[in-house]
Amino acid sequence: MLNNEIACQSEVIEVSNLSVMRSGTKVIHDINLSISCGEFIGIVGPNGGGKSTLLLTILGILKPKTGTITIYDHEPMSKAILGKVGWVPQTALNLPSNIQITVKELIQLGTLKRESFFQIRKKNRMQVKKILQLVGLEDVANTPLSRLSGGQRQRAAIGKALASEAEIIIMDEPMVGVDRDSRNSLLKLLDNLCHDENKTILMVSHDLPTIKQTVHRMIYLEDTIRYDGSTTDFPDLSLLAQLRGIQATHDDEPIQINTDVTKSNLNPIIIVPAKQGDQK
Repeated sequence: MLNNEIACQSEVIEVSNLSVMRSGTKVIHDINLSISCGEFIGIVGPNGGGKSTLLLTILGILKPKTGTITIYDHEPMSKAILGKVGWVPQTALNLPSNIQITVKELIQLGTLKRESFFQIRKKNRMQVKKILQLVGLEDVANTPLSRLSGGQRQRAAIGKALASEAEIIIMDEPMVGVDRDSRNSLLKLLDNLCHDENKTILMVSHDLPTIKQTVHRMIYLEDTIRYDGSTTDFPDLSLLAQLRGIQATHDDEPIQINTDVTKSNLNPIIIVPAKQGDQK
């Protein structure tokens, strides 16, 4: 483990009655969410459903219209949680072509503190070495990022987040441009980080089959949470269409689904059909 003294608290993120406006439009509303230490959560939903908006609000980049978010009982971006949250955006490694940076140099950036911006201390060098081994990039440590595969680049971005000693890693579409073999090994790495390092991971993805086979818990978000529960209980395609308010065009009898809150073995399942007039 990178840190043998990691203390895994029961709840790390609490979202209560959250709604967020963007450009005068309410993008998400009535979001209630509790995330525990060590969970690997996949957030899925249609384009414009509010997935990235939710992540950016948890990060503190966007401000709520109503409701609250706490991370370790503090507001996002509070000094008390500085460095505890790592952010891996989809565009993390879209660097200008004139910038040449190696894998090791990128990961070293995650170790820098404000008071020692131009210093790479011995402790930090040891940390970088361990992270290179953990993400499987020690053989290409001195290779420019521009020469890496998509999967290797994503590993490097995750390594930078780990170098900051982040306990929560938030990722937006990390599998875009990653080939199948690299995707499988990368997802295995993320799962191991949850089990072995007590990391908590929130990952947005449009790849529903991959998410369903990988994460511990799924959240379907379209303006509000339509489903929150285990991967095994996630609705099939017909029920999912019903959740989105899509009517069958070749079936006289619409599928009936349960709109009550039920319980799974792991988490509550919330199934709420989309209502007429919901914001998109």
